[in-house]
Amino acid sequence: MRKVRTTSRLFEQVCGVLGSFLCLISGSFILLIQSGGAEGNSFLAILAIVGAFIGFISAYCANKHLEAAGVGFIVAAILVLIGTPHLVKLCTLLLLIAGLSSLFRK
Repeated sequence: MRKVRTTSRLFEQVCGVLGSFLCLISGSFILLIQSGGAEGNSFLAILAIVGAFIGFISAYCANKHLEAAGVGFIVAAILVLIGTPHLVKLCTLLLLIAGLSSLFRK
């Protein structure tokens, strides 16, 4: 019997969860604190929170459905980029790294 070697996807999961968590904090900050003065911020914050949940789901599915998780990470990065002005570079960068590494790392 031959051993089947599998690649660990812990890097993608850690980057995805960390980026999604930071995005969730940033989106809730916009939604709860800053939405009083400007119009349209609540929609953008909800968009960022949806991107964070897509990132969490993609991190959960990173071991079994690799291509779907990579596309989910990239979609979440785009939604976060549109939705949050706070911590946007770090959140988007982490989600984008997780998506590209899950798509191209073998």
